[in-house]
Amino acid sequence: MEYTHVVHTFEPIYDARSEILILGSFPSVKSRENAFYYGHPQNRFWKVTAGIFGEEVPVTIPEKREFLLHCHVAVWDVIASCDIAGSSDASIKNVIANDMNRILAHANIRRIGVNGATAYRLFLKYCMRDGMPKVCRLPSTSPANAAWNVERLKEAWKESLGL
Repeated sequence: MEYTHVVHTFEPIYDARSEILILGSFPSVKSRENAFYYGHPQNRFWKVTAGIFGEEVPVTIPEKREFLLHCHVAVWDVIASCDIAGSSDASIKNVIANDMNRILAHANIRRIGVNGATAYRLFLKYCMRDGMPKVCRLPSTSPANAAWNVERLKEAWKESLGL
């Protein structure tokens, strides 16, 4: 397995009206190429979030950014830099975490949803602090989580996020 040290290079999406913070682990190769979240065409993130908010699935990066802000959703990742093999969450090591206060100090976050088991484990290890909003583990929208179809993901996300 060939590891590369990678630094997260694009900004979190949020504003003062953001109420839900959704965190991934670290951008996939495709997302890093696009310099935006959930860029792999097989990732169901955009279908799931559009579905739970009753919106059209955004396609372009400007549409995705506008959709998130319109729905009061902030998006970021747990990890600021790490060593990783390709896009494999299971390979992540030498983690430097993002400082969640960057968003929590400037937005009205009432719930944190962590997308997938690895992101949740890393969040608990590196980011969880007393006084944070309620944190829930969301089933991963990654294509690797093939046991969950889009409808099942939408139901679980909606319930976990209190929507």
